[in-house]
Amino acid sequence: MNKLSLIAAACVLASAAQAATVTLPAELPPFGKDKPLAVPNITQKTLPNGLQVWVVPRMGIPRVDYVLAVRGAGFGADAADAPGRAKLLAGLLSEGTKKRSSKEIAEAAQAMGGSLGAGAANDGISVYGNALASHAGAMLQLLADVARQPAFPDAEVQLAKTNALQGLKAASTQPGFRAAKALDGAIYGDHAYGRTQETADAINAVTADGLRAEHARRFRPDRALLVITGRIDAATALKLAQASFGDWQASGDALPELPQPRATAPAQRLLLERPGSVQATLRLGRPGIAASGDEQVALRLASTVIGTGFSSRLNQNLREEKGYTYGARAGGVSWRAGGAITGGADVRNEVTAAAMTEYVKEYERLGAEPVPEAELAMNKRYMAGSYLVSTQLQGSVGRQLAGNWLVGLPAEFLGNFVPALQKVTAAQVQAVGRKYFNPAEQSWVVVGDSAKIAEQLKGFGEFTVVKP
Repeated sequence: MNKLSLIAAACVLASAAQAATVTLPAELPPFGKDKPLAVPNITQKTLPNGLQVWVVPRMGIPRVDYVLAVRGAGFGADAADAPGRAKLLAGLLSEGTKKRSSKEIAEAAQAMGGSLGAGAANDGISVYGNALASHAGAMLQLLADVARQPAFPDAEVQLAKTNALQGLKAASTQPGFRAAKALDGAIYGDHAYGRTQETADAINAVTADGLRAEHARRFRPDRALLVITGRIDAATALKLAQASFGDWQASGDALPELPQPRATAPAQRLLLERPGSVQATLRLGRPGIAASGDEQVALRLASTVIGTGFSSRLNQNLREEKGYTYGARAGGVSWRAGGAITGGADVRNEVTAAAMTEYVKEYERLGAEPVPEAELAMNKRYMAGSYLVSTQLQGSVGRQLAGNWLVGLPAEFLGNFVPALQKVTAAQVQAVGRKYFNPAEQSWVVVGDSAKIAEQLKGFGEFTVVKP
């Protein structure tokens, strides 16, 4: 061993010895008082064409962030025979316009010290862009070009289809993918929210002309919101918005609003065969509520208590105490028209029934007894702290505002969430637990080797075996 190695080894031993002698104080200091979210001053204006513009000046780094959210353009607008179409549509927006190639778009964004992209969700498509404040106008013009005049070049469409097919082929081999697709069907039935995963037939059917038609049908200013955050004053931001989007006009009738998905669903039991699997993928769920529902904040808190985060009841139970899984989760997800309550874990074959039993116990406990005050306070601190941290970056603020708007929440929700969270009582958490986490109303989807786990499932109802 050379001299440097000896020195390094000595340092490690010294550090270990020092660590072994350090003792924590008998009583750690109490938590400080929760700091309120500094609610931003949001300037709101609707342009004559119906486009809403929200401006949030922030005098931090010299950067401006944009989010253009188009409501009704997402997965909810996909036809029954074209599931997941919105994903390809969003991904191809920045791959060429009537003025620029995909390379020119990327180079232009990079030259401004920024980036540009888009993504799809159930209730809409969002186009994101950011740049140095000195290029605020040029970036917004680029974003407008991408959002309003995508060309969907044939070569780019074919490449995107090839990549999507390869991605689908790889994803289809994963038990979680199969379980999620089956659970969506059990929860939503034939509602559009249950059709977010592409199929090979749907991908193969995509054409450039078809995408152009879908873009014209889905993208319109009277269903859009532009959020501008960063080092820019409201007057300048509104002037730039008018210059880039003021002449954008809607054509044809707007798409109808999505109907509400069913509030309840018959509990299903599905065993998706996966021969040779050494573990079982467990998923359970039922319909939930819309994001604007009166119980939304209480449901978020209940979800955190039972299955969101490392300290949740399910994760502590199944992972830390029993060692059944690397992670267990459960909770609500909410969209504009409705939502779902979902949960799940991947466990060893031999503990399949034991893990499912613990899910049932934890779901029953949430609705049967109030959450102890210390546990409730801990989860409120976690949620409030995470929320406050997530809204520190100006880009995050813009995305949060746009995301809230897409699911039907007003601008004020950004600042009202934490105060509303602090007012939720243990009785309210128990009530939503009893209402939405009733084990008898949950559909179960299990992916695994039936020869190894079917016998264990008999205590949870009659399972229909689905071959791969």
